[in-house]
Amino acid sequence: MDEFTVEASARPARPATGRGRLALAAASLRAAAGLGIVEPEIRGLHHVVRAGDVCFDVGAAYGMYTFPLADLVGPHGAVHSFEPQPRPRAVLATMRRAAGAAHVRLSDHGMGRSAGSLPLVLPSRYGVRISGHAHLADRLTASVPTAQPAPRRIHVPVTTIDDVCVERAIERVHFIKADVEGFEPEVLHGAARVLERDMPALLLEIEDRHLCRYGRTADEVTGMLRDRGYAMQTWRDGEWRAAERVVLGTRNYLFRAA
Repeated sequence: MDEFTVEASARPARPATGRGRLALAAASLRAAAGLGIVEPEIRGLHHVVRAGDVCFDVGAAYGMYTFPLADLVGPHGAVHSFEPQPRPRAVLATMRRAAGAAHVRLSDHGMGRSAGSLPLVLPSRYGVRISGHAHLADRLTASVPTAQPAPRRIHVPVTTIDDVCVERAIERVHFIKADVEGFEPEVLHGAARVLERDMPALLLEIEDRHLCRYGRTADEVTGMLRDRGYAMQTWRDGEWRAAERVVLGTRNYLFRAA
């Protein structure tokens, strides 16, 4: 499952310099979030993640959340990052080594409701690959007309959060971030035992334009989580504030025990 795990354990970083490089990377991303260059919710992670926590970064891409999370949990915590796209994953692996973040465990798997293999759709525009729009395709996927050329597809391994916790003997999960272009409900279905056992905080991208690809709606997703005892919040004016529903212009929503 973890194509970079052996490499990470074979070349441990020096503790002091590693922590310094990781802290610098995390601080740079928080500063970029303050300037609106990357997602602003990064600045609010310290309200929900503590030293020693176990976090999942599903759809890790280049590590925009992985490195701030790794800095917050510290060497006694863990960040399990999942990125099935080869190019972003390779960049993330290189950056992880440079930051000395040995407690980040990087996997080439996508995440869903069951283990197996699925096509990963890699859209492009004007010949340029748009990694941020890559998404898993399965029996739920609806066909959306487009004027762009047919996207490339590659088959990738898929697992579930519940299965990973069993395989890695993870006794508690504190935080899950998922940004998978509408596949978030499938990730949650694959984390049913963890949600019941741990009720971790969840930071999810929720947009109807992506969810409709799988026949889902934002109201359906938020209603399911409220039924589990979660309350929804958004990051506004430097703090997490209660939110009643998903609105246009806001992509990411935090769910915590009500």
